[in-house]
Amino acid sequence: MAREKFSSRLGFILISAGCAIGIGNVWRFPYVTGNSGGAIFVLFYIMFLIIMGLPILTMEYSVGRASKLSIAKGYRKLERPGQKWHLHAIIGVAGNYLLMMYYTVVSGWMLDYFYKMMTGRFVGADPGGVEQVFNNMLGNPGELTFWMLLVVFIGFGICSLGLQKGVEKITKVMMIALIGIILILAIKSMTLPGGIEGLKFYLVPNFDTVREVGLGNVIVAAMNQSFFTLSIGIGAMQIFGSYMDRKRTLLGETLIVESLDTFVAIFSGLIIFPACFAFGVEADSGPRLIFITLPNVFNSMAGGRIWGSLFFIFMSFAALSTIIAVFENIISFAMDSFGWSRKKATLANMIIVAALSMPCVLGYNVWSAFEPLRAGNSILDLEDFLVSNILLPLGSIIYILFCTSRYGWGWDKFIKEANLGEGPKFSKKLRFYCAYILPLFAAAILIYGVVTYF
Repeated sequence: MAREKFSSRLGFILISAGCAIGIGNVWRFPYVTGNSGGAIFVLFYIMFLIIMGLPILTMEYSVGRASKLSIAKGYRKLERPGQKWHLHAIIGVAGNYLLMMYYTVVSGWMLDYFYKMMTGRFVGADPGGVEQVFNNMLGNPGELTFWMLLVVFIGFGICSLGLQKGVEKITKVMMIALIGIILILAIKSMTLPGGIEGLKFYLVPNFDTVREVGLGNVIVAAMNQSFFTLSIGIGAMQIFGSYMDRKRTLLGETLIVESLDTFVAIFSGLIIFPACFAFGVEADSGPRLIFITLPNVFNSMAGGRIWGSLFFIFMSFAALSTIIAVFENIISFAMDSFGWSRKKATLANMIIVAALSMPCVLGYNVWSAFEPLRAGNSILDLEDFLVSNILLPLGSIIYILFCTSRYGWGWDKFIKEANLGEGPKFSKKLRFYCAYILPLFAAAILIYGVVTYF
């Protein structure tokens, strides 16, 4: 059976960016920026995106495009007989399933809140009432299960239509809508009375904050954020490389995908900080920001129900774009590994992912007494730790070594594939950096992530 392909370059770019753009762009990036010196953090973040994210993402795409296969069999096609690089498929697929075990649940929260905001559930609620709505949602396994199943059904339903008619067509519309909504929300937020102070806090270099936090901590925070934002290391991007043609160099495409991801991250801060400062609310990070702080902000706004609904549909699109991308990888893995049809792979994985998502659902209510890793942790925290702190950096190290080592695919073959087509070329002179310095960056992130967590 012939390999499916994207119908357009725009499709590839928007789907790849959709996979990278996720909840972390909104609920973590602005907060870390504001508390790490503003523009100083952003400069370090962009620097690490270029020196770390750019080469690793290009490598992952190149393995996909050269093999025309998902992580399931891509390594087997490119490695030499007797080599074991294909064992990375186990890490990659485990990472994709683990990511979906909690991402489906959190994406369900977004849809639930879009529905609640649109139907006026928060109208007249005081801050305590807003927090109670969130706590009630987490405490209700039936409600969480319904929205999780809806996300699973929507995601796999879109993937079942095929790459071009489903994944590409619908993600294109969703991503264009996401960019449009974020621009509207940012303009609204920046024009609020008092919003300019939030902009200053967010974007003006704050050397006092850097001194207080420590320059080393700012650099480490920027390195971590730039690494995790791209979802590299578990084959989630390799699959889209496998659907690409060879008309364009991979470095050029990677640059565009990273630019879109950065645009959404930075513009999320342009929504959040002016709004929070305008209404005297402290900007948190994580779930508190999205589900408690911001609904309070929208409650204070004229037409807040409309702006809140727009924000949560934007968040739903950001979450679903990642869901669809990873579901496509999971389906392709089953098709490549077992020779299944798309429909069979979709149906089987729909059941598997729904079942695997239940521990995260129950971790907030029925199983809330179970606190893995450390006190106060939920099952979601454990799953996120395994993906973000271990599997992503570990998988990235494997991609780097495979593309640079003579015991792997090798530098010359990687360069040849990466530089096919029109566009900026990946310099051959970067071999020493990519082979010896880049793995150290990824290893440092892996070690730092584990050590700081405990």
